[in-house]
Amino acid sequence: MKRPEGLSDYAFAILKTHLASAGVPYEVMDRPVIGVVNSWNEIVPGHVPLREAAEAVKAGVRRAGGVPLEFNTIAVCDGMAQGHKGMCYPLPSRELITDSIEVMVNAHAIFDGLVFLTACDKITPAMLMAAVRLNLPAVFATSGPMRPLVPASHKKAIRQAFLQGKIGEAELVRGGLEYYPGPGVCPFYGTANTMLAATEALGMMLPGDATALAGSAERTARAQAAGTLAVRLAQSGTKPRSIMNRDAFMNAIRVVLATGGSLNAVLHLPAIAAEAGVHIGLDDFDRLSRDTPLLCGLAPNGPHSAADFHLAGGVPAIMKALGDLVNLDVPTVGGQTWRDILASLPEPSKCPDVVRDRANPLQPEGGVAVLYGNLAPEGAVVKQSAVPAELRVFEGPARVFNSEEECVAALEAGRVQDGSVIVIRYEGPRGGPGMREMHRITELGALLSRVAIVTDGRFSGASAGLSVGYVRPEAWDGGPLALVEDDDVILIDIPGRKLEVKVAADVLARRRKWWERPQKEPATAFLRSYRERK
Repeated sequence: MKRPEGLSDYAFAILKTHLASAGVPYEVMDRPVIGVVNSWNEIVPGHVPLREAAEAVKAGVRRAGGVPLEFNTIAVCDGMAQGHKGMCYPLPSRELITDSIEVMVNAHAIFDGLVFLTACDKITPAMLMAAVRLNLPAVFATSGPMRPLVPASHKKAIRQAFLQGKIGEAELVRGGLEYYPGPGVCPFYGTANTMLAATEALGMMLPGDATALAGSAERTARAQAAGTLAVRLAQSGTKPRSIMNRDAFMNAIRVVLATGGSLNAVLHLPAIAAEAGVHIGLDDFDRLSRDTPLLCGLAPNGPHSAADFHLAGGVPAIMKALGDLVNLDVPTVGGQTWRDILASLPEPSKCPDVVRDRANPLQPEGGVAVLYGNLAPEGAVVKQSAVPAELRVFEGPARVFNSEEECVAALEAGRVQDGSVIVIRYEGPRGGPGMREMHRITELGALLSRVAIVTDGRFSGASAGLSVGYVRPEAWDGGPLALVEDDDVILIDIPGRKLEVKVAADVLARRRKWWERPQKEPATAFLRSYRERK
């Protein structure tokens, strides 16, 4: 155990007394102390297996001669928060988790290294931010994705059947369990699996760890290996900032683009990089996307699940397929470079169609496109890999809503027509506050044959269709989205990277003179503080 800086002999002895009273034998306190940062709870499917994973990690730590000490963080399920005010909380929880880990580690000041046990959406980026901020030797482990019993198309079909009144709640739940058969990370390639893949690409997980299946013997062995590695890292002094450099972040972006990852990566990777003193902007995503082909048809970009991705070789297979588009000489947490890892990579024997080579991509560009124009001077983002070809250039009249609830009510009442551009504003980081995901809107919008969505909110990694989000500046801060009126014509041109409202500049200027921010007070002190922080 390291000695907290400046601590006297007497105070250090008292600290050890407290640890001893917590059950840590005095005789082992000179060994490396490894914090096991666990996000386990009984609510979130991806986190339910992490109690057992923590025991495996601790066994690995002890096997390597270290002393594991576990503490917990919160973890919010985005799927359960969808469609109600609870969705104001997942994104703000990212900072809360990061700060809480900093408090636990720096307040006690006893840890020589850390193992981060993560799984879903905001928790992985939060823990990566904490790892870089604290810069203690660290490695990541997870619970792994579920292996679905049916394709993603089955899940989509039964949800649409429920929305159309063809089946009831019980049928929806029973059918859903065929796609979500047990605890683990959700099977589709949403934010959870995207950020786990990004973590591995960054070099903070052992190769293959992001995708190894939940509940498998492989997963248990990998958790033990992470614990053993944490002791080795503590002894060698290898720290996250020596691994997560700019080249590593560029690799992670390439992997997100090539796999059609969640748009939430455009929020999380820049935030993680900022903790490391590395600047990443929307332009980096768009620049890299233009020459990074889409190589994986992972749901919602195609039929394959995260389990299929693992059987096809996972992140190492994508790194190998990307070749000279990625920097293979960056270090990883295991001590090897990606070049070393790929040199010993066996050829995958299952699901070879899941990861394509660059000569035969699904699409010539990556999953993300950044749009600019008079409606988004600082950019907006669309998951172009999930947009049908016939919708990639879209023009239609605006149907404007000042909240998600207003839009849901209109869609359910049949007050939105085909050909419309649904505008949902005041749902950004400050306007929400909390930047809610609009996944339920995309599901309701799918009941129409041809519709687009534009919002300063964001979208789930599971969302498909023409859904443009993250519009900046957000309406709450007076961005142009605040000036749009019903029946204004909006152009979305993905190949041309344009998002424009066809209203004269002088008309927009007159509207701005009359614009007033709506009265929209957050329900809680926490959300008020988040608005002020952002």
